[in-house]
Amino acid sequence: MTAERVRRIRCVGGLVRDPDGRLLLVQRANAPGAGRWSLPGGKVEPGESDDAALRREVREETGLAVHVGRLVGTVERPAPDGVFEIHDYACTVTGGDLQAGTDASATRWADLAMFATLDADDALVEALFQTLREWSELPR
Repeated sequence: MTAERVRRIRCVGGLVRDPDGRLLLVQRANAPGAGRWSLPGGKVEPGESDDAALRREVREETGLAVHVGRLVGTVERPAPDGVFEIHDYACTVTGGDLQAGTDASATRWADLAMFATLDADDALVEALFQTLREWSELPR
């Protein structure tokens, strides 16, 4: 018997911080995770680099332009037709005006207290708080 191949869907996410160390969050407008808060990001299109995909996704979801920095970590999450393989990068804002765009119903800068409250209220996407804590990347 051969094992069935799982479809891997390459995605990117941005850890975008303001000068005070708060983390940029988007409230997801669509499934998966509709209504929950997450990092901005999304699927990498065929032929697109992670850098280009993340700059596009952050602009579409938040109105902000970013510089994509170092790879912070990678996680896998279940997808309806496979597995989302999410590569999260540190980002810095280079321009734009913060506003919810496509795939986001709201945006916000979250400090550690707000982020912990969202986690306690089960308002974050699955395992976001735990993952960022493991990576030592929680907001200040």
